[in-house]
Amino acid sequence: MITDASGFEGWAESTVAPRSEAELPFGEPITLVGGNTGVTGGGVPQGGLLVSLRHFDKLEIHDGYASVGAGVLLKDLQAAALRTGQFYPPDPTENWASVGGTIATNASGSRSFKYGATRRWIRSLRVATMDGQVRTFHRGDRIDFDVPSLPVPRTTKTTAGYPLQPGMDWIDLFAGSEGTLGIVLEAELTLLPEPKELLTGVVFFSGEPPEDWRGIPGLRMLEYFDANSLRLLNAPGNSALLVEQENPDLDAWDLDGAVDSWFGTEAADRERFRKFRHSLPERVNEEVRRLGQRKVGSDFAVPTERNLDMLRIYRERCEQEFPGRYVIFGHYGDAHLHVNLFDQSGQALLTEFAQVAVGMGGTVSAEHGLGKRKRELLALQFNPTEIKAMRDVKSRLDPAWLLGRGTLFEGA
Repeated sequence: MITDASGFEGWAESTVAPRSEAELPFGEPITLVGGNTGVTGGGVPQGGLLVSLRHFDKLEIHDGYASVGAGVLLKDLQAAALRTGQFYPPDPTENWASVGGTIATNASGSRSFKYGATRRWIRSLRVATMDGQVRTFHRGDRIDFDVPSLPVPRTTKTTAGYPLQPGMDWIDLFAGSEGTLGIVLEAELTLLPEPKELLTGVVFFSGEPPEDWRGIPGLRMLEYFDANSLRLLNAPGNSALLVEQENPDLDAWDLDGAVDSWFGTEAADRERFRKFRHSLPERVNEEVRRLGQRKVGSDFAVPTERNLDMLRIYRERCEQEFPGRYVIFGHYGDAHLHVNLFDQSGQALLTEFAQVAVGMGGTVSAEHGLGKRKRELLALQFNPTEIKAMRDVKSRLDPAWLLGRGTLFEGA
């Protein structure tokens, strides 16, 4: 039995880990796996071959960019860049993810408030397609076939389906396609100079945070914790923000209603606060296991002006249906808050939230993808004609539907 971080289960007839492009398998069903940190079942096979790209581990740091194999772990890329005074802007919470996996889901994370998602930082991709070709696509290389213009949610990020637009980049098509269109083998990724000064803080509030934090100059991280999250973490307050600012100016921080604050300017402080943030999902998983349940989690985002509306709906409905058995946390700056329910019967409520998010102009997946576990949500955001356009692209690049069977779409 094979599982991912969400507990989604599957199986494979065999597992292979090619060491070169010449050893890549073609002609049979393939599911790609990276760091196995996914939460939607995209890297969990339902038969066929499970293909690990861990041997595609090239890691070269240059001035302004990195050449990285798909099997390199994000944490290793981050550490190598830092040693040269540079950093890779996307900052997914789980830095044990593979670079190939973050490209597959167009991952983002806590710094997306300023820097956006992975797609924005890709300079080139080397991709194997199911006709046996291996090609390198550079930023600006346009697709060579016609596609319609699909509606774009009014959110700062999305990774639900294929973002089809006439004349779009190949890179924008492959990034976020969840391993269903091609096998990403290597990427050239943009690096930025490490800021000379950073101020990081965790600010705890007696009530809800002031809403005007987004306008603070130099802010690159704005993460939220609700009261239930803080109780799990044994931390004070009824809400909290994890904040990071370039060119620090503490006077610009709105500390009205703050009951406690932690501040730091060193790398060790930032790592301590990162672990504080990362420990929340771990505590949630522990609580779910204690209750004998399976976690149900959301990945919806709405336009930033609807952030508080969505937060209010999340809290009211969760208290009605699962009082005390949920947490709300995540990317406050992007109006992309995660709801985790400690009860596997909460799927209907999550579907309700997805419908509300789409009604506000939002997306059913902002950073994790839909995989197999959540593929039915695609039909809440796109109509049958729009989904058919995506399926047509899938059929063009993978005529036998061998890649990622069951991910995004059901059936061939």
